[in-house]
Amino acid sequence: MDIHEFKDPTLARGLIKSIRAWAPEHATLMEVCGTHTVSIARNGIRDLMPKGTRLASGPGCPVCVTANRDIDTIIALARIPEVTLATFGDMTRVPGSTSSLLKEQAEGRSIEIVYSPLDAITYAQAHPDRQVVFAGVGFETTTPLVAMAIKRAETLGLDNFSVYSAHKNMPGALEAIVSDPSLQVDALILPGHVCTITGTAPFQFLADRYHIPGVVTGFEPVDILQGIAMLMHQLHDGRSDIEIAYARGVRAEGNTVALAAIDEVFETTDAVWRGMGTVPGSGYKIRERFERFDAAKRFHPEVEPTIEPKGCRCGDVLRSAMTPDQCPLFGKVCTPESPVGPCMVSSEGSCAAYYRYYR
Repeated sequence: MDIHEFKDPTLARGLIKSIRAWAPEHATLMEVCGTHTVSIARNGIRDLMPKGTRLASGPGCPVCVTANRDIDTIIALARIPEVTLATFGDMTRVPGSTSSLLKEQAEGRSIEIVYSPLDAITYAQAHPDRQVVFAGVGFETTTPLVAMAIKRAETLGLDNFSVYSAHKNMPGALEAIVSDPSLQVDALILPGHVCTITGTAPFQFLADRYHIPGVVTGFEPVDILQGIAMLMHQLHDGRSDIEIAYARGVRAEGNTVALAAIDEVFETTDAVWRGMGTVPGSGYKIRERFERFDAAKRFHPEVEPTIEPKGCRCGDVLRSAMTPDQCPLFGKVCTPESPVGPCMVSSEGSCAAYYRYYR
């Protein structure tokens, strides 16, 4: 993309000049959010970076980080005759061990695409003869909506609605990455969407404990360049702070109403992440008070043995241990039309972004 196509080319040029002036000889900046990954790729921001600066994709795609075991469990729930599985669209094409929701739908399973958990509530009200299970996947951006849907189902007295919770929170995964000696991450472009809910406090440990600077940015090209410039300034000065370059969307304290909803309905638990294994305290499970809305406890689905996709390096891509084009399947066996792993499926997946913009 030509810089003249940016909304404010003059500001963009100034930010690029600052980035180049402050950049150390070598620096790896990880963009955590999948939306950032797509925006960086679409707008050619990697090509604007100084030599020695690497922008690495992180574990910010909720569909991508969902472990195969969770995908298989969701598929097992969809196979229960009385169940209608409600899910976001990206999830239908993610391959499990031997199937996908799209294949299950083709074989006659009842699967509904929804745009919000509240759509699943509406469907359950309209179909009292069906058990509606919402596939709860995502970070702190979607977790409050699911919490509110569960509270709404309780208020309505719905006995045909439940949730399979595979929700995750971001700080634990980032700690696993920055504490891994085999990975080199010098600074973090923190996720704007997540931080609108959480604020910056959950990420402060990155600066305090690991001396990794972080900046929360928006998603326009100039937003991202501003965040990178602020990170480079910190690296140049030898500082490690958590800063906000997205003040129009993020407050330091976050969204207290959304955080209260999460805390009321969910409690943290260990969770399995694709590529990182079990990360302590990085998941959410439904509290005992609301356990009648927990699909896993309601149905106890029979889940097939987990089989990881042969040759897929999606997990390494999510850790930034490699770029998508370094995977031997990329663009050959694994394409958007025939994906092997979820990083090629999701609209926020690193492999899908590389395939579209860098191939």
